[in-house]
Amino acid sequence: MKPVAFLEISDWEKEYLKSFPEFLEIADLYSESLNEENVERFSDYKVISCFISSQFTKEIIEKLPNLRLISTRSTGYDHIDVNYCKERGINVAYVPSYGSHTVAEYTFGLLLCLIRKIYDAYHQVRESGLFNVENLTGRELYSKTIGVIGTGRIGANVIKIAKGFEMKVLAYDKYPNEELAKDLGFKYVSLEELLKNSDVITFHVPYTSETHHLLNKDNISLVKKGAYVINTSRGGIIETEALFQALKSKQIGGAALDVLEEEGLIKEEQELLLKGAIKEPEKLKNMLLNIIFIDLDNVIVSPHNAFNTEEALQNLLATSIENITNFLKGNPLNLVP
Repeated sequence: MKPVAFLEISDWEKEYLKSFPEFLEIADLYSESLNEENVERFSDYKVISCFISSQFTKEIIEKLPNLRLISTRSTGYDHIDVNYCKERGINVAYVPSYGSHTVAEYTFGLLLCLIRKIYDAYHQVRESGLFNVENLTGRELYSKTIGVIGTGRIGANVIKIAKGFEMKVLAYDKYPNEELAKDLGFKYVSLEELLKNSDVITFHVPYTSETHHLLNKDNISLVKKGAYVINTSRGGIIETEALFQALKSKQIGGAALDVLEEEGLIKEEQELLLKGAIKEPEKLKNMLLNIIFIDLDNVIVSPHNAFNTEEALQNLLATSIENITNFLKGNPLNLVP
């Protein structure tokens, strides 16, 4: 058996990987993701490469006795129990940067669709055959204030694009980069001040215990009335019920969400409900609210698609291959701290 299992591989990725013949000599390719039902099939592998649909919980990791490296083809790694991996001596590698332009561009694609009602206009013409502008009045970005939460690579590129629209920029980051602020011409403020003064709020932070429900029922009332919320980060950054209530009350004017809490449950909702597999009431509630979100007039939901360009995916694959081959040579790269 080869030492590496490459999971969640699409057909085009298989074609792209043909340009790495030496790597294919040590890797088996699978289209499926890792779960409790198939974990034993992968118990002999030393290295497993995955995307975000594979769940490396403590229970699953315990069934992988030979595992030495998990290489996730993503920047986020909240689908992996990193603390338990450390206990077991299992390394976790990730891709620290692959699509900072990709995600930033998508952020503004969502924002423009929301604030200028582009999807509504498209739907009205295509589905209803109405070629008029009734109920399609939007707002412009010029001179509006955008609040950028997280000023790493993606956040910095969002700020650059915002400056192109001549927007005012406020930012919040636990670790402010004052040199970046000086170069790009924006101001760091507290989270509370950002929520109070931003016309648009966009999230670009990793999902950790510290960023869990960064926007929540206790602070969402601070948001400037009618502001727009964009999330291309991770679903757990925003408390689902708090956002739902704020949208319902019009405290928040609209939201564009590429990520949702418990988004993995939506794909298999019917099967999971029939099996009674969702035991936690909070997860069930969030899943049902997600379904309601999709039908709200002032919400745009996309299926975790911000990263999804040919260029970004090729960068993901190339970096992941580099992470794996260097680990096998005894020179690990891009390990989760």
